[in-house]
This record gives sequence, C-alpha cells and structure tokens, in this order.
Amino acid sequence: MSDQPLVSHIYTADPSAHVFEGKIYVYPSHDRETDIQDNDNGDQYDMNDYHVLSLDSIGGPVTDHGVALKQEDVPWVSKQLWAPDAATKDGKYYLYFPARDKEGIFRIGVAVGDRPGGPFVPEREPITGSYSIDPASFVDEDGEAYLYFGGIWGGQLQCWTSGKFDDKWSGPQEPKGDVPSLMPRVAKLSKDMKSFDGGVKELQILDAAGKPIMADDHDRRFFEAAWMHKKDGKYYFSYSTGDTHYLVYATGDNPFGPFTYQGRILEPVVGWTTHHSIVEFQGRWFLFYHDCSLSKGVNHLRCVKVKEIFYDSEGKIKPVT
Repeated sequence: MSDQPLVSHIYTADPSAHVFEGKIYVYPSHDRETDIQDNDNGDQYDMNDYHVLSLDSIGGPVTDHGVALKQEDVPWVSKQLWAPDAATKDGKYYLYFPARDKEGIFRIGVAVGDRPGGPFVPEREPITGSYSIDPASFVDEDGEAYLYFGGIWGGQLQCWTSGKFDDKWSGPQEPKGDVPSLMPRVAKLSKDMKSFDGGVKELQILDAAGKPIMADDHDRRFFEAAWMHKKDGKYYFSYSTGDTHYLVYATGDNPFGPFTYQGRILEPVVGWTTHHSIVEFQGRWFLFYHDCSLSKGVNHLRCVKVKEIFYDSEGKIKPVT
C-alpha cells in the first residue's frame, strides 16, 4: 500500500475515518503555517477551520469537500480547533470538535449538517460538562452513542482531577511516581447527539494483572487521541502514548470499560504527535494516521496516510509495518 499522503494541497492531521453513504469520510485537523515556536503546551498547533475528505476506494482519488466549519462561526471559541470526529443518526451528521473557550479552557463543541461532507452549523455553546480534547464518537450496534475524550499536557486533562479546572496544572504536567496514570473520559450521548446523557466517567485502562496502568509507564499510559471500534463483539480502545510516540490499544467487553492493555499498533512516525482512527471498509480494516513527511519533519505541519491492518486468530491487532 502506498506511503503517500491522502492529500498534499493542504496539511492534515488527526484523521477520524468513518464509512458514510458507502464512502470513507475522513475528518482531519487542518494544520496551517505559523510563527509560533514549538512548545510542550502545543501552542504551535493553531488550526482555525476544518475540511472533510472522502474517497470511494482505498488508493483512489480523494475529494476535499472544502471548509466544513471555521472558527469565526463558533461564538464560544477563542482559538485552536484541534482533532475532530463525526457521527450520524436519523439522517443528520454531527461534527464534534475541541477548542479553547474565551477563558482559554478547552471544551468540546458540536455542529450539525445534512451531509457527511458538511457544511456544519455549530451550537452556540459547548457541550455542558465537556472539557479537554480529542473527542471520538462511537455508535454501538444497539444505536447507543458515546463520546470518548481527553488529552494531557496541552490538552488540560490533568487540570480536572478535582472536578473543576485548576490552572496550576496547566502545561506539560501529569502525575508521577507509584500512582495510577490519568485516564481518558467517556460520556453517553443523548438521543439528539448534542449533549451528555448522564455524567462523565473515567475509562479504566488496566494491565494484565487487572491493575491500572501507572503514571510512570509512559510506554503504555494514555496521553491523547482516543478511538473506539468494535470487531466480533469486542471493544477496542486505542490511543497515543504522547511523549513516547506509540499508538497502542486495549480491549474490553463494554463501551464503558474496563479495558485491558494489549500492545502496540504503530511505532513512532516522523514528527512528535501520533493520532489515528481504525475503520472497516469493504471487508478490510484500515488504520488512518498522520506523520510530518510532507513538511519534511515540521511538527505542526502534518499529512494523513492510511495502512491496512490485520488481526490474528485471537483478535489481537498485528503491529503495523
């Protein structure tokens, strides 16, 4: 399979891929050039709109549907439209996106459209009770919908351990030592897909002994880039380890978890961040991911790519080569 970017006329990252209306639709971040210097708070990732991509076949032509949502159309946003995702229900399409509000706190918004390629019209306020970054929507076979989210350091998840935003934890900070790592979050979505139905829960990621992944275990602990998919009745929760640059996964029997760590999917790519989605299309499974090859290694100028993935007889994902 080709190692070429899906598109090269714009920089794209954080691809969330879904099959809608018989095609693959990809909802990426839209990177842009900036003079902001790289830092561990992620200020250089200064995106301000979203494009939607689609393709009829893997390796075939890719359509850019243009700007689907832009920052100035969202009243509550101050900056940084980071990694989005999308879902569909009852003929409508929903774009979930994180951004900083007017106080600089990351929230998650939702915008609604009639077609998977957009455009999307945003709600005037973020989802009540939302925080942090990297929303990933998952609609189960029974029609129940969930939103997974969270990201540490610049994603601010560590600022919410008390249940309220604590600015003293802002920046590249996280727990250390012999304590559990910070866990991603999940909330059930309401019937209208625009709000949470019940409270936000922690999603437990456990080791083989049934104990939480620990804070100093940076090769396995959750950093950002939540994604959920389901295969043969099993739930697969995958994510990025951030500063160790792996894509890894855990499995469970319930969308709320707990999940048991299983292994790595993808080794480090060119560039600091790694972010992905996994989707089934025409009986095959694909990993959409990004690297910085198009910009020759500039961390905040990335490009989306795709590789086929395979499972062994026990349902474990074979590492991507």
